[in-house]
Amino acid sequence: MAVRTKPLTIREFQALAEFRYQIRRFLRFSEDQARRNGIEPQQHQLLLAIKGLPDGVKPTIGELASRMLIRHHSAVELVNRLAEHGAVKRVPGEDDHREVLLRLTPKGESQLHNLSIAHHDELLDGGPELMKTLRKVLDGA
Repeated sequence: MAVRTKPLTIREFQALAEFRYQIRRFLRFSEDQARRNGIEPQQHQLLLAIKGLPDGVKPTIGELASRMLIRHHSAVELVNRLAEHGAVKRVPGEDDHREVLLRLTPKGESQLHNLSIAHHDELLDGGPELMKTLRKVLDGA
């Protein structure tokens, strides 16, 4: 990674500030959508993390905590609340029955589907501006 030696210009600060604003705008949209659908934003993130894991990666609490950048016990609490809500369930691993894997229930699948459609539409609408802003940051404004 190259280390920058000269100070940032005002345009670079402006580009960074605009990029941060665009990201925060999307995140606020996401938080509001989750709450409108009866779950907390981190619960939505967990549903998406389970569904969107790369092939071959097991949906364990440890893996999901790592992907969400939260502590293991915080992930356990999220899973507990989503399980009580009927959106996820714990299942034993196929090879090692001591291993606990997470699966979305039909309710969880439905919630995630509805939220993902809304997010996809929002990105189609606001994504070009976000990309333009990111390009300014990467190009040095």
